[in-house]
Amino acid sequence: MSMIVKLAVSFLLITIFSLAATAQDSSATVYSWKVESKKVNEGKYRLVFTTSGSSDWYIYAPNQVLLDVKTTELIFVDSAIKMDGDFVMEGSKIKEESSSIFENTKIRIHPGEAVWMANISIQGTVPAKLQGTLLYTFGRNNEFYPATAFPFTVALEGGVESTTQVLVPSININKPESSCGDDGTKNKSILSIFLLGLLGGLIALLTPCVFPMIPVTVTFFTKKSHDKRKGISNAILYGSFIFLIYILITLPFHIANTAISPEIFNNISTNVWLNLLFFAVFVIFALSFFGFFEIGLPAGLANKMDSKSGLGNIGGLFFMAATLAIVSFSCTGPILGTMLVGVAEQGAWPLTAGAAGFGLALGLPFALFAMFPHWLHSLPKSGGWMTDVKVILGFLELALAIKFLSNADLVEQWGLLKREIFIGLWIIIGGLMVLYLMGKLKFSHSSPVKKFSFVRIGFVILFASIIIYLLPGLTKTKWADLKLISGFPPPRTYSVYSLGKTVLEPIHNNYQEALAIAKRENKPVLIDFTGWACVNCRRMEEKIWPDPLVDSLMRTKFVVVSLYVDERKKLPLIEQTTVTLGNGTQKSIITVGDKWSTFQTENFGATSQPQYAIISADQKALTKTKFYTDDPEEFAGWLKCGLDTYYKVKK
Repeated sequence: MSMIVKLAVSFLLITIFSLAATAQDSSATVYSWKVESKKVNEGKYRLVFTTSGSSDWYIYAPNQVLLDVKTTELIFVDSAIKMDGDFVMEGSKIKEESSSIFENTKIRIHPGEAVWMANISIQGTVPAKLQGTLLYTFGRNNEFYPATAFPFTVALEGGVESTTQVLVPSININKPESSCGDDGTKNKSILSIFLLGLLGGLIALLTPCVFPMIPVTVTFFTKKSHDKRKGISNAILYGSFIFLIYILITLPFHIANTAISPEIFNNISTNVWLNLLFFAVFVIFALSFFGFFEIGLPAGLANKMDSKSGLGNIGGLFFMAATLAIVSFSCTGPILGTMLVGVAEQGAWPLTAGAAGFGLALGLPFALFAMFPHWLHSLPKSGGWMTDVKVILGFLELALAIKFLSNADLVEQWGLLKREIFIGLWIIIGGLMVLYLMGKLKFSHSSPVKKFSFVRIGFVILFASIIIYLLPGLTKTKWADLKLISGFPPPRTYSVYSLGKTVLEPIHNNYQEALAIAKRENKPVLIDFTGWACVNCRRMEEKIWPDPLVDSLMRTKFVVVSLYVDERKKLPLIEQTTVTLGNGTQKSIITVGDKWSTFQTENFGATSQPQYAIISADQKALTKTKFYTDDPEEFAGWLKCGLDTYYKVKK
């Protein structure tokens, strides 16, 4: 368990992006490859890989297995493509020698040029271009680099050209026919995320890792200093350093943001494996809050930071602040991690805003209590109530863990967490919280409930009320909408019940069909860029779309098509392709989600969802796009503007 905990801690503190992007070793540039194809028969081709080699390195010959690892593999993204037999080596010098790396096992290597041939067969329609990856192994002396990737795209004789179109020149979103719409995303303002971080920091203050430190630290500053003014300035500086440290935590996100795809932040919220990892991490956080074990950074790191706190005035204060951040991590880490993960898909600056709010809430009390030391007497004494705070936070972590599992389930459409099952699990968690607060459920570190304070009774009533509110969500009634938490549970269409066509059902992922219908029925097209794991998309669908005016406009005046940017279903082989983006880079289009996320980015200049666009059947932008809004009248007004523009342009 300790190893899992360390992995979870490292994952949240160091970087999320290392799990979302593929890291390439710089030594992989040692070898450059050329690939060609030759048609052998119908559906059968021979691929020829050639490299001139390197004077300082050697490459391992194919068809060997060393340490249970193949020295060379050919990987294709589609199961319709198979490799027939082994690699064939012609015109390549092969040297055999004993390797100390593999206990003097005989290995075959190419000291110079290498030419490898691989026969492949393709079932079904042959694409004009084939995408794949050659995994090869190279090394020298005691250095060994297996599974080095060479991604390639090669033309196939007689193949059918891809029908995938990503960039549509006629869609000029910078010069729409009408200026109504949004100029940028409105998913969450920086201020609201800052306030969310502030709330998280205030909650963290009430935990047993932080709360007892306030009077001890403030007293230390006020008594150690030669005068009151100096003590106050040191405490203010100490609080400022806490604020700064939490901002610095987000620095890697800004650095990574300049080096990776702009879609990566959105992919964090929709990637199945990341969501499953978040689910596991949050369960670990919950178990820690329940007292089964303690999450902490290495003790040596805390000791080193503590020893540095005696260095100089400014430097010592900084390391004192860093020590607090480290030793309180078992309580603050899960709360901060929850918040950072929740806004990760929106970019680096929202992360920094949230961390800034969190750091401000933690650092401010030290400065305020130093300035007004008599306030310390009004603080409640440390005690069992802080354990109650941790346990309740543990239950909340479990509820969030279920949300991440639900994201993965929705993207893959496994059917594990239908809406009613999701709500049922939240009801069970709420019931356990009520039982704990009433003293009926206990943990090993829990204190007995001797009396029911107003605060405890208030929280019992709060969580009981939430349970009562959630109960209709288990039914097939009109009260099952649960609009107050709209977007968090799976949509009503993802239900254990058969609901029939009670809601608007857009065309699903078929853009060309939408254009054809729009042309035939003389209507504009309303594009809905959405995602299975998109919370704000569900809020729009459940709170804005059912509005009578909005519903009437969307049903009767527009052809609505929903394009899912996180759809993991693979495109047909002939539609899989590589496209050159506007910035000159190339991107592989393999899945339906690849296609629509790139289509959105290249034509509509955004990576966040929901984003709505109104275009004509001849693919011209009629308005600016529209992002999330909680105002039905605002959204209806935008739809009317798009409709008026459509009829005006047609005249």
